[in-house]
Amino acid sequence: MDIYLIRHTQTATDPGLCYGQSDIALAASFADEMGKLHDKLPEFNDNCKVFSSPLTRCLQLAETFSDTVTTDPRLLELNFGDWEGRRFDDIDADVLQHWTNNFVTAAPPKGENFEDLYQRAGSFWQDLLASATAPCVALPPASVQSAEAPAHAPRLRPVGEAEQVLVVTHAGVIRALLAHALNLPLANAFQLRIDSGSAHKLRQVDDYLYVEYINL
Repeated sequence: MDIYLIRHTQTATDPGLCYGQSDIALAASFADEMGKLHDKLPEFNDNCKVFSSPLTRCLQLAETFSDTVTTDPRLLELNFGDWEGRRFDDIDADVLQHWTNNFVTAAPPKGENFEDLYQRAGSFWQDLLASATAPCVALPPASVQSAEAPAHAPRLRPVGEAEQVLVVTHAGVIRALLAHALNLPLANAFQLRIDSGSAHKLRQVDDYLYVEYINL
């Protein structure tokens, strides 16, 4: 099974805005960026399964790959709590520096730390890998789940014999999933470059997981 982790394209925001789980629109350049992303990727089979964060900036991109997209709140970006919608420059410098130095275990007020994100993204990841060996079932059209949905969704329905899976999500989630795949120390996950509109390919063969490329 080939697994493609895809980050959404550029957003319609000014640099320096904190918008983890805020539902931010995509930039006006979306069509061009989306076309370039599609050009980098292969043609997908009819039984390819597409999963997405519920946020618009991911779902809009995911729907260019499939008419049937399954949204999962475990694929949401880091929850920045009280910092959501604020500029990083407006946050107390000492408080921000403490979080930057300790992001694995330190969380913004009323938000998540990276370990929290790693755990919920890991729940999705383990379900995905386990579902690949389960019997195939027909999937009904997915309804879009709210960003306020519970952090831990029910187990995924089996992907069965799907040879390709696309996961359209956010930079933080992709880092967390790659940390799971590579067994990375969490503090090292941010050494992985995850550009807007980038693709990251993994391949599961039997019980072994290969990384074919990162940040294409």
